[in-house]
Amino acid sequence: MSTEIKTTVVGSYPLPEWLRALPSSINVRDAAMVVMKTQELAGIDVISDGELSRFDINHPETNGMIDYFIRPMSGIQSDLSRGELESFRAKSDFEFRAKPAGVVTEAIGEGTLNLLDDYEIVKSLTTCPLKFTVTSPYMLARTLVDNHHADLEQLVLALGDVLAQQISGIDAAVLQVDEANLPGRPQDGLIAAAGINRILAAFNGETGVHLCFGNYGGQSIQRGHFEELMPFFNALECDHLILEFARRG
Repeated sequence: MSTEIKTTVVGSYPLPEWLRALPSSINVRDAAMVVMKTQELAGIDVISDGELSRFDINHPETNGMIDYFIRPMSGIQSDLSRGELESFRAKSDFEFRAKPAGVVTEAIGEGTLNLLDDYEIVKSLTTCPLKFTVTSPYMLARTLVDNHHADLEQLVLALGDVLAQQISGIDAAVLQVDEANLPGRPQDGLIAAAGINRILAAFNGETGVHLCFGNYGGQSIQRGHFEELMPFFNALECDHLILEFARRG
């Protein structure tokens, strides 16, 4: 009896230069179609939109892994005081980010975040099985100044609950949760896994977790080793792992 191994992509694609130069909703749609058609022609089994559904035409420089999820949520404000900026910059392991994605001031809610609507737009562009990706609640939590929760775990679980609500109606073939901050703080592995598992439990399809060392533009942002992350991997309740082995150094 043979077992079929499906092919897929990690998720993100390089942003087309013509989209960066002329950002518009029509060009985002066209870019997504190009990205997905490229995968179809290559014979990929489970394709993605290259995360172009997160592209903000009004703020093309915005980080789609973070701000796309954080900005619409209620309970989080993006206007920061000098003191809040200093509080964030005092955090270790975040020299690559000049300021936080926001400040948590009260209980976090979905706000205007609508992942299902964005997924349905992408779904209408192809007949192939789709992968849908979301950023890990731990990674999101590590970009915030938290003035509401008592500790990091409470914040991670609160973000996990919001994202679980968001993906419960998505019928993609695969849900992938992306984590790129934990390698720098492996001691938080069980907290990160608890938040991710909240999301995975709300999804009815195949699930995966992607972990990398932040190789944006070929630069390793986080340091560490896979052996330190074994408790995190063992605590995950997912079908498969997508691990980065192209880390520089």
